[in-house]
Amino acid sequence: MDIPVAAPKALLADKGYDGDRFRESLLIRGILPIIPPRSNRKVPAHPDYRRYKDRNRIERMFNKLKQSRRIATRYDKTALSFASFLNLASIRLWLKSFVNRA
Repeated sequence: MDIPVAAPKALLADKGYDGDRFRESLLIRGILPIIPPRSNRKVPAHPDYRRYKDRNRIERMFNKLKQSRRIATRYDKTALSFASFLNLASIRLWLKSFVNRA
């Protein structure tokens, strides 16, 4: 798992990433794994569930962004145009919540 930017302090993941080798790899790199245990684990590791709640917020944000068909299917040819449209879609979502509250 090569991360091109600075190493994060923690990794939020779902049960699919619950494996001893994966957890060990993260800990060696100094990254705290926040992964709930699978139901068949003999010795379950209990994550910080307060931090794990943030994962739900992130998932909902991606779901709202993917409501724009252009983002979900990635019609854009270049990374710059995709990032630009991603910014426009984010602004559109932000304005919707900001303007109606005034």
